[in-house]
Amino acid sequence: MNFDDTPSEAEFRARARAWINQNKFPIETDGDRDDFEPVRRWQAMKQAAGWGALSWPKEYGGAGATDIEATIFAQEEQKAGMNMLSVALTITLGMAAATIMARGTPEQKAKHLERIARGEEVWCQLFSEPIAGSDLAGIKTKAERDGDDWIITGQKVWTSLAHHSDWAILLTRSDPNVPKHKGLTYFLLDMRSPGVEIRPIRQASGESEFNEVFFDGVRLPDSNRVGAPGEGWSVAMTTLMSERMVIANVLTTNFDEMWDLASETMLEEHMALEAGGIRRLMADWHVWSQGLKNFSLRLQSDLSQGKTPGPEASVSKVALAAQRQRYLAEALDLMDIGGNAASARAEQGWHFDFLRVIGNRLEGGTDEILRNVIAERVLGLPAEPRVDKGVPFNEVPTS
Repeated sequence: MNFDDTPSEAEFRARARAWINQNKFPIETDGDRDDFEPVRRWQAMKQAAGWGALSWPKEYGGAGATDIEATIFAQEEQKAGMNMLSVALTITLGMAAATIMARGTPEQKAKHLERIARGEEVWCQLFSEPIAGSDLAGIKTKAERDGDDWIITGQKVWTSLAHHSDWAILLTRSDPNVPKHKGLTYFLLDMRSPGVEIRPIRQASGESEFNEVFFDGVRLPDSNRVGAPGEGWSVAMTTLMSERMVIANVLTTNFDEMWDLASETMLEEHMALEAGGIRRLMADWHVWSQGLKNFSLRLQSDLSQGKTPGPEASVSKVALAAQRQRYLAEALDLMDIGGNAASARAEQGWHFDFLRVIGNRLEGGTDEILRNVIAERVLGLPAEPRVDKGVPFNEVPTS
């Protein structure tokens, strides 16, 4: 593996850094994490300058750049402190657009992709349900054919940014008489459709980033269907492979922030970093962060060679999410009472991140699901027993 930029990549990085530094603007000046205007503004600015959809084909508003160039631009955004605006469009760009690009009809691509690239459409993901969290194929939201339309009835939960979204990718149960993976159908849903109700879920962090979404006889035209009826699982896998890759990429190790915290925090008569236990903790976290960085660079190297990362992308996500929870807990312990109060240090993000990090271990696949993916598809271990395999969905016992 060669982790160094090629001459052309180095030149691209320099141009990207120059544009970002010239055009970046202050964000969250009022501490309002629910203000989405800067997100749309930054995406529109990027697209107008040719940076908004780097790796997309030019026919859909992209720049036709390589995946590695898109990764380089994202790295430079993070260094400039602008990545949080792009991260807010992770579902829109990394999941919805990626699925439409790969599986959508020509009409769907023409209708949505350029608008997404310009920041004019924000999307959410309507997959999880109260009774089917990790078991995505166990969803019950119904899609019933009615002439040229489909009638959608049911409920979704943990829907990030539904209250900001114009459109959604939606997975439904269209045939309960076949095994659960075979009776699913995938749609694109206008979130302003009659019968759609969004209810915010108050989180431990104080925000309502997640939502419940209810469908009361929502009518969808068949032209909004992606893939054939009953092929929703296959289309959903396209979304999930993209999801796990992008979530792993947007989570950070924050080793430098932890180092600064330990260097500035007093423990009785000396700095925390001088304590043996803290130094061992920092050494352990440094090893983890370097290992995760190198694994990410391995995937980046694959992209540079034109390869498509497969299920091994789950390794980064499951490892990093668990480690983030651990280091954030250690950081709050280090701050003592400041970790639980609205101290100046806590306001910089430690306290919020600790309350939010639990979601990192659930979104994009829970730890348990991803460990199964790694075991079965990466390591080639035997599949775990599945008692509902081959059983029609309406005959699977529930309680």
